[in-house]
Amino acid sequence: MRTVIAGGHGQIALKLERLLAERGDRPAGIIRRPEQAQDLVDAGAEPLLLDLEAATVTELAALLTDADAVVFAAGAGPGSGAARKNTVDRDAAVLLADAAELAGVRRYLIISSMGAEADAVYRADPVFETYLRAKGAADDAVRARTTLDWTVLRPGRLTDGPGGGLVRLAPSVGRGPIDRADVAAVLAALLHEPGTAGQTLELVAGNATIEEAVAAAAGHV
Repeated sequence: MRTVIAGGHGQIALKLERLLAERGDRPAGIIRRPEQAQDLVDAGAEPLLLDLEAATVTELAALLTDADAVVFAAGAGPGSGAARKNTVDRDAAVLLADAAELAGVRRYLIISSMGAEADAVYRADPVFETYLRAKGAADDAVRARTTLDWTVLRPGRLTDGPGGGLVRLAPSVGRGPIDRADVAAVLAALLHEPGTAGQTLELVAGNATIEEAVAAAAGHV
């Protein structure tokens, strides 16, 4: 299975690429800077150089011609202003959906955020409010596509532990933390579980194994 990951040098993306390579899949990651390429190679992924903020849909679709799935893991990141929340977190996610449709790739996973809504209000931090709105608008744009088998994953507060492998995964789970390693492992499981298409799922640390949680979300248990 070839999976192309937008934001291929991100922390979750690199962990996901390593997991996919270890199980025999063919991950590829889209990066903006050539100096990031070796980190992807070390993770077992093919680096694809493209600036998602400047690319056309045709240029991006050309990278997806033989892909089985795409994952949107890009983000403007901490310290970026409100403008890049829109150009990366919103617009690049929509561009990837457009490109997936053009290339005939149906499976689309997007890493979103708890609280992401197009009309989110967070008066304590206007930039974070813009981020939540950008993510919410991206989710809405992806979920509107009948040509995509989409899954929206909304992790809780991200932490950098080793990953315990025990999670809660459901349409609503309540607030809580989740290691980036577990987010990557859940994404890897979701990619091979088509029964989770058409769902928006929240994710925090919990008591179920990732296999159990994904199977339950797909309706197998």
